[in-house]
Amino acid sequence: MNSPDFKTYKSTVRAAIRATLAEAQPGSLDEAAFPAYSHRNPFINWLFWQRLRVVMNYVERSAPYQQVLDFGCGSGVLLPFLAKHSQSVLGLDVELLAFESMRKRINFPGNIEVRDATQTRLESLPAASFDLITALDVLEHVDDLSATLQNLVRLLKPGGRLVVSGPTENIFYKIGRRVAGREYSGAYHERGIPEVRRALAKLARVETIARLYPPVVLFDIFVGKA
Repeated sequence: MNSPDFKTYKSTVRAAIRATLAEAQPGSLDEAAFPAYSHRNPFINWLFWQRLRVVMNYVERSAPYQQVLDFGCGSGVLLPFLAKHSQSVLGLDVELLAFESMRKRINFPGNIEVRDATQTRLESLPAASFDLITALDVLEHVDDLSATLQNLVRLLKPGGRLVVSGPTENIFYKIGRRVAGREYSGAYHERGIPEVRRALAKLARVETIARLYPPVVLFDIFVGKA
């Protein structure tokens, strides 16, 4: 995504997030990363959006797609972009408050469907359904990582790709969370991204997309290829 398009996309989504946060109960949207995407500190805001831009650039290189799954879609921050490059997009999340709040402010494209992941289980979806699956900053939260990854890989078409990002949970990341504010200080991750990478490597060929930013790596972004 070129710089002007990304700047417009970011500005539109960030404005909607800030308006939603202003009306929401304190803490109710923290898990959907609303505070990070709208943070007033320029560096923290840039870092989180840069992680998203890296994923967008990678996804765009192999577009268009037929079917895409955004696992852990949260507020839907990535959904309009995916919809532009795919015939249909399915978003799944265990909590839809963030998405429903954003839908009041953003006109999401008609080729997007968002479902409750507690009702539409991964194992209920047909195998080899998706050209692309994105799982950004979500796999560190799931209870059963092994089963989740097995199901995600099962859903990939031959040649399909599972794009993953997550925090390193190293000492610099933890310090950064405390500096960022109280919304980031909780211990709510089941694991760090190195464990996710190792588990995925048992099921698919894993390649690095980017590590943000050496020598102090806060986020790891990689792809598992079916």
